[in-house]
Amino acid sequence: MIRVLLPHHLGQLANSGREISLEFEGPVTQRAILDTLEREYPMLRGTIRDHLTQERRAFLRFFACGQDLSHESPDALLPEAVAMGVEKFMIVGAMAGG
Repeated sequence: MIRVLLPHHLGQLANSGREISLEFEGPVTQRAILDTLEREYPMLRGTIRDHLTQERRAFLRFFACGQDLSHESPDALLPEAVAMGVEKFMIVGAMAGG
């Protein structure tokens, strides 16, 4: 089971709260997690990734195990602690402005 932490507004949109648990099989990658998340919560399609390019939205970041994974390959394996459900895969809204 994979644990995903969403920003408050996406948790409300999904009507799930901020933390979601996903049943998961296969390699644990950003792409696989986001594919599963969008399949189980279709209202989130297009909010985290662009519909066409599948690229991360500019004001969202991905973190796990204290690491910023936002610029990693979406097909790179995530840390074992995420795959085992010990650590959360966090989708965080980025701050902008000055």
